[in-house]
Amino acid sequence: MCRLLAYRGEPVFLSELICIPPHSLVRQSVSAARGKTGTNGDGFGLSWYGERIEPALFREARPAWSDENLQALCHQVRSRLFFAHVRSSTGTPTNRANCHPFSHGKWLFMHNGQIGGYAQIRRTIEAMIPDDLYGSRMGSSDSEAIFLAALANGLEKDPVRAVVRTLRAIHGTMIDAGIAEPFRFTATLTDGETVFGFRWASDTKPPTLYYRRTLADVVVASEPVDDCKEGWHEIPPNSSFKVLSDGRLSVDLLKDLVVKLAA
Repeated sequence: MCRLLAYRGEPVFLSELICIPPHSLVRQSVSAARGKTGTNGDGFGLSWYGERIEPALFREARPAWSDENLQALCHQVRSRLFFAHVRSSTGTPTNRANCHPFSHGKWLFMHNGQIGGYAQIRRTIEAMIPDDLYGSRMGSSDSEAIFLAALANGLEKDPVRAVVRTLRAIHGTMIDAGIAEPFRFTATLTDGETVFGFRWASDTKPPTLYYRRTLADVVVASEPVDDCKEGWHEIPPNSSFKVLSDGRLSVDLLKDLVVKLAA
């Protein structure tokens, strides 16, 4: 599966987390220590907030380890909030449109995981995206479909509830179709101020997710990017979290979702 990283805090150069550390995201694209797949070479993407409300977005289908433009951008760009992602495809084509993060207006979203049996229920899931949002569908991945469906479910008003509502609907579709494969969802999203995240799976085996907090700076990543083991904390399974602009981080159990799926 994929590897992701989100940062919220004082402005830093993107290279300080994406390129330089001993276990940086670029290094994880070659060899991830805690992922289901060791290599994540099916494209990459990064997005950052600057002077405008909408984020900048750079995505490429080449592997992160071989793209000199990625290194150059990260060396020059400084931001208070940015997302980065290296992709390991779960079945959809390797192209730029399927690379994360995905954006819509001021919102960003990226995902590590997959909808089990996605090819079997893709048309049903895409029907959850209303016409006014479907025009924003640029790729064919399950991740982008989840994001657009969550926007339709009220993401702008209540992000956590919108995502939970979307996960319920998709998992219900899987059950109706008799799909036994799991639905795994570790993801982050932001409106440019607050960072929201989730670590959940229908089989209680969600992809890994950790955070490190230093004063007002918070890093969230699929795996630690450095060797400071004491500073990293695992996000519990079946949880959502929120990072505020002052660095406060709160974690909440997704009780309603767990109960719903257990039933």
